[in-house]
Amino acid sequence: MEREIRLVFMGVCGCGKTTLARRVAAYLGCGDIIEADEFHTPEMKKKMASGVPLTDEDRWPWLERLNEAMRQVRRPWTVVTCSALRKVYREKLACGLTESVIFILLRAPKELIRERMLQRQHEYMPVSLLESQFATLEAPSPDESVIEISVEGTEEESFKLLTREIERLSCPSAL
Repeated sequence: MEREIRLVFMGVCGCGKTTLARRVAAYLGCGDIIEADEFHTPEMKKKMASGVPLTDEDRWPWLERLNEAMRQVRRPWTVVTCSALRKVYREKLACGLTESVIFILLRAPKELIRERMLQRQHEYMPVSLLESQFATLEAPSPDESVIEISVEGTEEESFKLLTREIERLSCPSAL
């Protein structure tokens, strides 16, 4: 079997995970993305819509459902979105898939993310939750497989940075 790589686009709400993940999936020709938002229960969406951040206890079953979905897909490239804000969340998400999961942390200053969030509509993620997202975000540790990408520029600039990293990953000696 050909090697399988799972690219998990991570970061705070409004950083561009879905937008960039869809572009990368199209670039790779790997089909639909696994979108974490689709794995939240209606209760959790209602909780967030009311401005209440999720707890670890809220997130564990969600991360387990995402992990199971990632395990189901058997193809060279799989593209996933998930905030994956803490190291323990990333570990839970990659459980059993550790060697093939590469996280892509999309970074930009809080003020820029806030501006972008104010210009979009989201089913349940209000701008008021951005503060808690930044407070929860843990910087990747050296032992994690994380690529950091600045999303401070345009979508096109971020996409070009991503394609360069993907080309590097495509070389067998890079892994």
